[in-house]
Amino acid sequence: MDVSHDTISLNRMMNWQSYFNGSVPPGFAGTAGLLLFVVLVWSLVWKGMALWKSAKEGSKVWFVVLLLVNTVGILDILYLYVFSKKSVPPVETPKM
Repeated sequence: MDVSHDTISLNRMMNWQSYFNGSVPPGFAGTAGLLLFVVLVWSLVWKGMALWKSAKEGSKVWFVVLLLVNTVGILDILYLYVFSKKSVPPVETPKM
């Protein structure tokens, strides 16, 4: 059994850059970080709006589901536009 080969393999498994054969393409980390930030902001905006509406309507089940399940905004958007109660604008009576 070759101990040095096992040590090298273990070191490579612990180092994520080894999956790119020891080198990360230039600009990759910055692009991935920017993409992650955009997805995070997108998800937080939709999750915040959906949680606000479900709490306002008193829907405890939807609140818990939306809080625990992360679908990058997809479930949140569906809740807002498909599953939640539609808000009816108030009807104004004409003044005489």
